[in-house]
Amino acid sequence: MIDSFPETKIVGLAGSLRPESFTRRAVALALEGASQSGAAIQLVDLNDYDLIFANGKIADAEAPADVLRLREVMRSAQGFVLGTPEYHGSFSGVLKNALDLMGFQEFSGKIVGLVGVSGGQLGAVNALTSLGQVGRALHAWIYPRMVSVPQAWKSFDQEGNLKDPDLKERLHTVGRQVVRFSRLHTSEKHAEFLQAWEDAQPNPGGGPEWVPEMG
Repeated sequence: MIDSFPETKIVGLAGSLRPESFTRRAVALALEGASQSGAAIQLVDLNDYDLIFANGKIADAEAPADVLRLREVMRSAQGFVLGTPEYHGSFSGVLKNALDLMGFQEFSGKIVGLVGVSGGQLGAVNALTSLGQVGRALHAWIYPRMVSVPQAWKSFDQEGNLKDPDLKERLHTVGRQVVRFSRLHTSEKHAEFLQAWEDAQPNPGGGPEWVPEMG
């Protein structure tokens, strides 16, 4: 029997406001991979949202229209690609602010792929590690194979194309895997398995699990 999947939507969120952002290009490539897997995709440009600075004092009912609009977009997705430049060893402030305006309703239980860019040779590893911690704090599942584009200023050509085909394929793979795990997470068989696991009877042998003798 072939399992059935609901329609899968993947949202890409680029944590950069630069007009010709390398981060946005990297996120777009990951979304391209998601589209190749049959998902609906949406690239969020934070320039299109007039977001307030998150200070913890705005109740949900009083949130500005663009905050509510971004939350609605994020809630509509089954998975995400989050992208960031590396600034001073961490991810961008504009992305942190956007995430601080979101919450569990937007992220809990969803799959997140991470991509980053940097100007240096070491890439955006520190930024992506920190970003993964934020994703886990929001109760999201983080796809473990993060992709970093080092020396982004020379990794893309004048038309915005990534020069390295292997790196391009890795970004595509992030998008495809986010789709794959999003579908597994929302599939009927997955839900049936979890329910069966929760309903399973205790060990019929009783007592603690068997432990082999030592010595």
